[in-house]
Amino acid sequence: MSKFLSVPLKKPSEVDIVKPLNNLIQSTYNGASEEEKAKYSEAVNEFSKQRNTAIWKFFEKYEASLEVVYAYYDQICALETKISVSELQIPFKWKDAFDKGSIFGGKISLTHTSLLYEKVCVLFNIAALQSSIAASQQLDNDEGLKMAIKLLQQSAGIFQYLKGATPAAVPSEPTPDISQDTLVVMQALMVAQAQEVFILKAIKDNMNNLIIAKLCCQGEEFYADVLRAMQKESVRSLWEKEWIPTVAGKQAGFHALTQLYQSLVCRAAKKIGEEIARLRNAIDLFKAAQSRGGNETYLDEYFSRAKRNLAESTKDNEFIYNEMIPELSTLASPGKAQLAKPLPLASPMASNFRDIFTNLVPVELHRALTASDMRKNEIVNVEIMKLRESTQTLNAVLASLNLPAAVETADSNSGLPPSLKEKAVEVRQKGGVENVKTMLKELPDLLNRNREILDETERLLDEERDSDNQLRAQFKERWTRISSDKLTEMFRTNAKKYREVINNAIEADKVVRQKFEANQNGIQLLSMSPEEIQQSLPSASGSVDPNCSSVQRLKQLMEDVETIKAERDAIESELKSATFDMKNEFLQALQKDGAIDEPALSLARIGQTLNPLQQQVRESVDRQQSLVADIQSAHGAFVSETGSCGSSRDTLYQELATAYDSYIELSGNLQEGTKFYNDLTQLLVVFQNKISDFVFARKTEKEELLKDLTTASSRQACPATPSLPSHYASTSGSGSDIPSNPAGSAPSVPVAAAAANMPYPAQVHGMPVPYGAQPGVPYPAYVPPPMPQSFNPYATLPYPGNYQYPGGYPQGPPPGHYGTYPGSYAPQQQGGYPNQKPPGW
Repeated sequence: MSKFLSVPLKKPSEVDIVKPLNNLIQSTYNGASEEEKAKYSEAVNEFSKQRNTAIWKFFEKYEASLEVVYAYYDQICALETKISVSELQIPFKWKDAFDKGSIFGGKISLTHTSLLYEKVCVLFNIAALQSSIAASQQLDNDEGLKMAIKLLQQSAGIFQYLKGATPAAVPSEPTPDISQDTLVVMQALMVAQAQEVFILKAIKDNMNNLIIAKLCCQGEEFYADVLRAMQKESVRSLWEKEWIPTVAGKQAGFHALTQLYQSLVCRAAKKIGEEIARLRNAIDLFKAAQSRGGNETYLDEYFSRAKRNLAESTKDNEFIYNEMIPELSTLASPGKAQLAKPLPLASPMASNFRDIFTNLVPVELHRALTASDMRKNEIVNVEIMKLRESTQTLNAVLASLNLPAAVETADSNSGLPPSLKEKAVEVRQKGGVENVKTMLKELPDLLNRNREILDETERLLDEERDSDNQLRAQFKERWTRISSDKLTEMFRTNAKKYREVINNAIEADKVVRQKFEANQNGIQLLSMSPEEIQQSLPSASGSVDPNCSSVQRLKQLMEDVETIKAERDAIESELKSATFDMKNEFLQALQKDGAIDEPALSLARIGQTLNPLQQQVRESVDRQQSLVADIQSAHGAFVSETGSCGSSRDTLYQELATAYDSYIELSGNLQEGTKFYNDLTQLLVVFQNKISDFVFARKTEKEELLKDLTTASSRQACPATPSLPSHYASTSGSGSDIPSNPAGSAPSVPVAAAAANMPYPAQVHGMPVPYGAQPGVPYPAYVPPPMPQSFNPYATLPYPGNYQYPGGYPQGPPPGHYGTYPGSYAPQQQGGYPNQKPPGW
């Protein structure tokens, strides 16, 4: 048997995986702890080293290399379930496997920013490596035969998988090696070669002749399919020069083997006439196989056996049986037996695969957990806002009634009621008015920092888009990559959302500033020392009897107010700390149904956890309505009984109470605002990093495409020489005065005319002529002596057109279309496949 054909490898390029993958993981798992982030970073570095090892391990064509490249492919498969593959911006570059390059430029390559493209190219090289290792196996022992069969069928399975996976991974025009027509050839070739190994094993194991004939018949059909697919115009130029002759030879060879082993079946059944017909056909087919493949020793052992058997059977028939020799077209097919088939991809492919990203959960699970957490936070925030708005309403009512200051006895030192005194102390402890001013001054700087990051991010996107549009307009349909507008649609949407967030934050800052300005005087007074506060108070109009019934009633109601505020603080704390783990439920749903119905699962668990707290919120808000009504009623009785209302000191007390409430609210708002801007900065930096990775990847892709276009332009043939302008023609119209030179000869110039036109004499009379000079050469020129032919290192001898090969062996036909059997209606070329039968045989 002749050698097996192995698929060449795609040549990879090294790329920076660490930075883009780290950025993507940080943006996806932004809630991770520092310890988890360190583990993620370590895993990314290990993954980068794994790729650098694997892509060059392809070129070490040993069985040990398979486990290394299998593990890298398995890691890609594991990683693509844990990140958003479409957001990973790494410019993976792979060169075409069949392109040999040219003197004008390098090999054809394709750069694509997709992990799916990397996966396709790695799979292609795995299949190519499997074919190379299978071709190197020792086929004289069972272990080598089994390994070759397994690898060839696995390779065929990969090429079959790539036919469906490549269009999704490479939306633009792929390189020729991963085009559909090429992958069809590769799959068919691997299956045919696997069938060939099965035939070798059957012959080695001395199996039944009819079974071997059926296996060979199927092998012949497989190689016929390969030959037809190889000769398509779209792929014919890709193959090495010996590929098509080898396949054509094997197709004829296995037809010959089919006839040989079927003749042995006829010999055993004493069908001498049919045996002779098949042997005659087999001998013609063996000759065609050797001629097609250009290998005069191909199947020589079986060829000799066929000739011996034919001589013996012919002699026996002439002297004993005298059977008629049937026409070849009347003989039945022995049937077919297919053993080789593409094997499905194993998952995982490596025998000892270890996922280095075990700390990352599947991306669907992470998205579901994130969505569930956001859903819970939205509900929690709504309930907290209900409590805070109710408390603000309650404080506003109390401040308008000067409560509880109106029913308290003023302190002798500060002149303030105890409640206001406590509020003043708290304001001073929290930093007073200066603390609020400081935080207000920081907000514009924080805002501008975020705005600048977003502006820079949008500028990067705009520059990339403008560059792409410019080159698209320049190269038109040759600029085949996907437009920036399509790729950046999600980026633009996110940038718009961030812009809206910043604009909303600006409006919120204005509200906070206005509230501070409205209450600045009261906050400033509360920030003073007790002595300064006392000096600022107006004189009291009179004291209130603490023992009257209305005062006692209001004091009791003020205690109820403090109680309801404390309850609300407790409810708010419980709402914020409410947690539940949905991971196990989501995992079970993912394993069972292949998808996660997050809203249904989350709402059920949120209801179980938050319903009791939501009920408490509703009860607190309802109870406040009756409490406010009681306070207003009691305060009316208090005013009627004491007549204390409307004094200048009471008015100041109301302002101070309002200022305290505003101060507490402002402090919380400013702290939240500062935290908001800092968190937004982190998000925008991650977003900017993703955009930078995208722009860098697109720049790399652009440069590669420009180089390919430039190389393609340099390979184009020179344009045709322009025709002679009409005004150079003869005025007579005959054109007889236009010199015409013989084809391939240089224009001749008359010697005398040339010499006459020279400014100096061509040769002075009587002077010696320099060595090598000719009379027609106007100036002396050095002409070196002729060099011996045997010394010329560049001399080549022409190939004789009618060279006779030693031994009289016929050679293969000139390059052209090889006829195939069965199913080909093309005329046979010289040295082609003889005695072709109709397709139905």
